[in-house]
Amino acid sequence: MSNPPDPFSKSLNIQIIQGIDDLGLPTIQKHHLKILAHCLVILKEITADDTSSRFEENILKEWCNKQSQRFNDPKFNELLYQQVASTAKKLIIFSENIGKNIADLEIEDLVLLVQKNN
Repeated sequence: MSNPPDPFSKSLNIQIIQGIDDLGLPTIQKHHLKILAHCLVILKEITADDTSSRFEENILKEWCNKQSQRFNDPKFNELLYQQVASTAKKLIIFSENIGKNIADLEIEDLVLLVQKNN
């Protein structure tokens, strides 16, 4: 038997968004969950080729630089980095607290994080 596909493997798709919208959570928690899920997708994307399971900030900074080049706005680049890095830190701390590698986090884990913080 093969493992089911990782819903976070490629991008935050409409099925994930719809699944979040269908949860019995307050709107603000759904929004927070979508942000966490999107950041998790980013982290999985940028660390996919990294053989270490440890997240490195310079990789995230490079990713943000690449994403913000199309806007040619250094302020946007720094803001994007700050926001994604802050969310990444929250995800990393949470994953460590529950004894999982960040790459193994699932939507159910993120729901727990959102509910715990609100």
